[in-house]
Amino acid sequence: MMKYLSRSIGMRIGRKRVRRLMRLMGIDAIYPRKRTTIPGNAKHIYPYLLRKMAIVRPNQVWAADITYVPMRKGFVYLFAIIDWHSRKILDWEISTTLDTEFCLRC
Repeated sequence: MMKYLSRSIGMRIGRKRVRRLMRLMGIDAIYPRKRTTIPGNAKHIYPYLLRKMAIVRPNQVWAADITYVPMRKGFVYLFAIIDWHSRKILDWEISTTLDTEFCLRC
């Protein structure tokens, strides 16, 4: 915001002043926050079952992952199935709701 004001308007303003004015107006920057993933309790941490397994051929081990993709008006969920040997995505599905139907379709 400081760079924008200095370039477009020609106003010389410091970052501390911009921060203070944004806080007074209730304006907040949109960016990924720190520590979005916090480890859980030790009783819910499961062992890594593939630790000593050699993955040497395709279709030996698959993984599934669900993540969300931020959009302008909300976000969508992305479900993907990945082959660990080739690191290729075997199939994927997108949904606006987090239900089991779109995972099963994939």
